This record gives sequence, structure tokens and C-alpha cells, in this order.
Amino acid sequence: MLDTLDAAAVRRWCASGLAALKRHQGEIDQLNVYPVPDGDTGTNLVLTLTSAQQALAMDLDTLPDSGPTAHGHALRLMAQGALLGARGNSGVILSQILRGFADQVAGVPAVRGRELAAALRSGTAAAYTAVSRPVEGTVLTVVAAAAAAAEGADSDDLPTVAGVAARAAAEALARTPEQLPALARAGVVDAGGRGLCVLLDALVEVLTGERTARPAPTPRSARPAATVARETGSDEYAYEVQFLLDARPEAVAGLRRALDALGDSLVVVGDGREPEGTWNVHVHVNDVGAAVEAGVVAGRPYRISVTRFADQSESPSGPVVAGRAAVVVATGGGIADLFAAEGATVVPGNPSTGELLDAVRSTGAARVVVLPNDANTEAVASAAAREAHRYGIKVSVVPTRSPVQALAALAVRDGDRRFEDDVIAMAEAAGACRYAEVCHASREALTVAGPCRPGDVLALVEGEVHLIGTDLTDTCAAVVDRMLGGGGEMVTLLAGVDAPAGLTDAVRAHVARRWPFVEVHAYPGGQPFYPLLVGIE
Repeated sequence: MLDTLDAAAVRRWCASGLAALKRHQGEIDQLNVYPVPDGDTGTNLVLTLTSAQQALAMDLDTLPDSGPTAHGHALRLMAQGALLGARGNSGVILSQILRGFADQVAGVPAVRGRELAAALRSGTAAAYTAVSRPVEGTVLTVVAAAAAAAEGADSDDLPTVAGVAARAAAEALARTPEQLPALARAGVVDAGGRGLCVLLDALVEVLTGERTARPAPTPRSARPAATVARETGSDEYAYEVQFLLDARPEAVAGLRRALDALGDSLVVVGDGREPEGTWNVHVHVNDVGAAVEAGVVAGRPYRISVTRFADQSESPSGPVVAGRAAVVVATGGGIADLFAAEGATVVPGNPSTGELLDAVRSTGAARVVVLPNDANTEAVASAAAREAHRYGIKVSVVPTRSPVQALAALAVRDGDRRFEDDVIAMAEAAGACRYAEVCHASREALTVAGPCRPGDVLALVEGEVHLIGTDLTDTCAAVVDRMLGGGGEMVTLLAGVDAPAGLTDAVRAHVARRWPFVEVHAYPGGQPFYPLLVGIE
């Protein structure tokens, strides 16, 4: 029995909570209940807490010279990791519960029963503040009940207060169908609330050394067929958009208003740093481009994830059904929007094998093509493809090195062809699309095109520097000329997040003058680092 929550106990709680969530992942995934498929709350919570555990493992021993206590520092690392890795509505809310918890006890010498109650109350307040339109019968109700019961215990005995909070959370979870008609119709309890109960039970286990076998409340009726769905929000919106954002608080206030007008299930939470912090943004919308553009206006969005609900006919851990799907790796909101419009499941740039595997399984399809869009991700995609065979899913990786190649590949998809023939056609289309990237040099270097200095404009064709210039527009036009000199009928231009206004218009006009029979398509790509991506077909 522990009488205080020290740094070592925080570490064990995170590890034990993650293990428990993994055990209950499939069960929690199956609890989502709106008419549109989603079924990924358990997966999202596992990924969120995995990020929290990684943050603890990487930095637990670097206690600042001044500021929080050892346990406070550990809790803040756990909360920060959860924020940066938060997935889905429930994951983002959990990160805020942990943040409020950490903020309350960071400077407290010892965390006993009353301190735990105050921490739960602080976590509750942070969670409610994070949600633009709080709804009872969700994880918010469950954490509020846990906090109220902990305060009502009025005790310094830490295991006792933790046990009271966990029991109250489970009782509140059982009542969620009475508060949300959608839960009652499906005969289930709230998925996010169930995840929180699992975490509180894990805390009790760490403090007492005894595992609490507390199953989810039994549904009152059989679940209707085909009603697995998104974890929150209405079925009016087709896409889930999530990204991290570096921005100032005043800019985020405007972002909240803009996104609130675009959709629902809006959650915007930050790490509390001043003057500019990191924010996790989650919303359900129909206009993906407008949502990401609102992020660009507010600050610097990255790790952008777009999911189309219609593509998720089964939960990630559910049975594989017949059919095909495409999973595409994308960095940039506009690029993600283009892929989503083609019916692809979009994964943020630089994914892990597990993240790609989750995306493949989330499609519910028996045959999936993966478009990695860079050489490093190709190896990860191949590993995910091998793992997918364990679940009865056939995955083929088309080795695209640029988003413009993926667009070319998706354009020739044909569901009436045999899957193998379709993959070959996509690979041929991708291979026939030559690509270029234009960026600014960050340091001095000797390239195959000669020496460059910081600030020079570099034009890379197929990964090699071909041109070095001083003017961005002129260099972009020059690289297009060089590529069209080898033939081509269509040019695709993707403008980066830092591209100056009018860049693609200027290149389009240049092509119209020099190459009047060439078709040009330009889109806002939103990719970082590269003001312009070019594809020639």
C-alpha cells in the first residue's frame, strides 16, 4: 500500500494504465455509438497513453533546478506526452485531464488523499474547458463523478480516496445511457468514459497492489446491426480533422470561433506555455481545407490527420470485410484534403509501423494499397504490410516518393480490375510522374549543381539538386521548363504552407506562355519546408 503518489508510482501508473487499455482496446472500440462508423476510441486512447509513456521514459530523470517536485515533473511529462500524441476526441480530453491533474499537484510536497481529490477536480475543470460544447453522458460526466466522490471521501488516505473515485466513475459510466439517447438506443455505455475507468482502476492497482476486475456495465439490449460509429458528434459531418498547432493564445481564440462555425466535436487544448504554445486541435467537418486553413491563419499546423468516416465500416479490431482501400501518407493539410477527396485514408507524415498498420486495419478492407510518399516511409510501409497479413489483409505498397506521384496513382484506380492489376497500373502511373521539390538552403553545401549558401533557392528533381537560384518564382519556373524539356502533357503544382501569395499563379502563367499545349493544375498543398512541389505527367 502506498500512502503518497511519488514519481515512481506515476511511472508505474502510466505503464499499468497503458497495459490495461491495450487489454480492453477492442472492447472500448466497440462502444462507439452514432450512425456513422468509427469505432476507434480504444485505439486512440492506447496511442495517446503510449505517447505519454514515451515522454516519461525519455525525460523522467531531468528534473529542473527549480519548479515542480519530482512527482509533479513526472506528471507534467506524462500530460505533455499525452497532448502531443493525443488521437481522437477522447484522447485529447484525456490529455487535458492529465494536465489539470499535474498542474494541481506539481508543487505539492506529497500527494495524499485530499491532494488526489483536488487533482481530479482540476482535471475535470480542464476537460470541460477544452470542449466547446460539453455533453453529459460522456467521459466528462465520468471524471466529474470521480472528482466529486474523492472530495466527498474527505480523507488523506490515498488508496481509500482512489478506490472511492474509481467506484464512482464506474457507477457514473453505468448511468451514461440515461443521459445520451444514442447510448441507450445502442445498449452501450460511453467509450471514452470506459477508458477513463480503466485508467482509474490501474491507479488503484498501483496504490494497493491488487488488480480490480471491474468489467464494463452490461448493455441493456442487443446492439443494432451496423451502428458502430464515431465517438462523439452528429452524423452531419464527413471528416475528422486533427493537428498540432504552434500558436499564440489570442490567435487560438479566433481559431476556435472559425472551427466552431465549420463543424462539431471541437476540442482545442494547449500545453500552457507562453507566449506561444503547442495546441492539439480536433474537429469534425465537411470542409477539410477550410479547417486546415483556419489552422494556418492561427499559427503553424503540423502532424495533420484527416479521416473520412465513410471509409471506416468496421472498427480497427473488427473483422475484415471484402473490398479495397488506399492508405496514403501526407504532410500538409491541402494534400491531405486532396487524398481524402479521392477516398483514401490519410496518415500524417513520418508514421510508425503501428500507425500505418492501424490505418490499414481501420479501412475494414481485405485488400489495401499503401502510398508512402518518401523513401524512409516506404520501409515502414513494407513492415506494416507484412504485419497486416496476420489479420488476413493483403497489402501492396506502391513506392511513391512524392505526393504528386500518389495523386497520379490514385487517378488511375479502377475497382473493376483485379487488385493485382490495379496495383500495377497505379505503380506505372506513379513511375511515369516525374517530381521536383523547391526549397531554401539552410546551410552551405556542395551539391551536384554546385555550391549553395544559406537562403539560396534549391530545385531538386527526383531527389537531386538540379538548379540553384536566388529568386523563388524564377527558380520554380526554371525547374518546370527543365522538366518539360523532356516531355510532358500535364503539370501539377502543390503550394507549401510558406509559399508566397501568387507563386502558383506566376508559374501557371509562365507555362501558358512557354508551353501553351500543357495542362496545369495548382492546389494549396500546405506542406512544410517546400514552397512548391511539382509533378510532370
